[in-house]
Amino acid sequence: MKKVALITGASSGMGKETANILHSQGYTVYGAARRTGEMNDLKSKGMGVVALDLTNDASIVEAVNVVFEKEGRIDILINNAGYGSYGAVEDVPLDEARRQFEVNLFGMARLTQLVLPIMRRQQSGRIVNISSMGGKVYTPMGAWYHATKHAVEGWSDCLRLELKQFGIDVVVVEPGIIKTSWGAVATENLKKSSGTGPYTAFANKVAASFEKMEASKQPTDAAVLGQTIAKAATARKPKTRYVKGHMAALTIAVRKWFGDKVFDKVIMSQVN
Repeated sequence: MKKVALITGASSGMGKETANILHSQGYTVYGAARRTGEMNDLKSKGMGVVALDLTNDASIVEAVNVVFEKEGRIDILINNAGYGSYGAVEDVPLDEARRQFEVNLFGMARLTQLVLPIMRRQQSGRIVNISSMGGKVYTPMGAWYHATKHAVEGWSDCLRLELKQFGIDVVVVEPGIIKTSWGAVATENLKKSSGTGPYTAFANKVAASFEKMEASKQPTDAAVLGQTIAKAATARKPKTRYVKGHMAALTIAVRKWFGDKVFDKVIMSQVN
């Protein structure tokens, strides 16, 4: 029987790339996202498509039920969906901060809760949580985003210890700067939240740094991350973490080995 993979955020970027790779490797793949029309290409290749809104519990329950009722098993869960909500802490409405946590952490956690009984009965499974280098470091105007990714890191570590007894692996992938829509969304949120007011000048500098990076050839192609995520999902003995993408390993290392004060200077040099 083919192993079944459920991938969130499969309408674009790393999620879609991962879906294509696992499908080519013979897995039964289900892509999940709010924009189901953006996954018609996956459907045309024989992959399953399910609607999923990570801020809606009924939608999360329905997505898992659809896959399990059709396949009778779920072997791989890739929690890839997420976005960046940027803006000064003073400016970002708490409703938006809560939505950032709903999408990047609580929705992922709820989906995992629903899949775990299936994996426990199978006595096997693989959960791959897409964090970010932002789960180990920080950038100005990104307090809520980084808070979610730091939470994903700790949450995943605890989950890994809990599930080892059931033969279920938990793996974290920490992408760097990738060619996806993430930067454009983060910039839009930043300008919306702090484009006017006391943080305007600083917000504009941060936005300009995002736009400069987006326009350069430096961001890593999403297909490269797709390969890394697929490896994390299928390796016989996976590492606990995979770091991949432009600036990821270097940025994490600078903070780890040189400390916060040096890191502060390095990161602020990018926006001054």
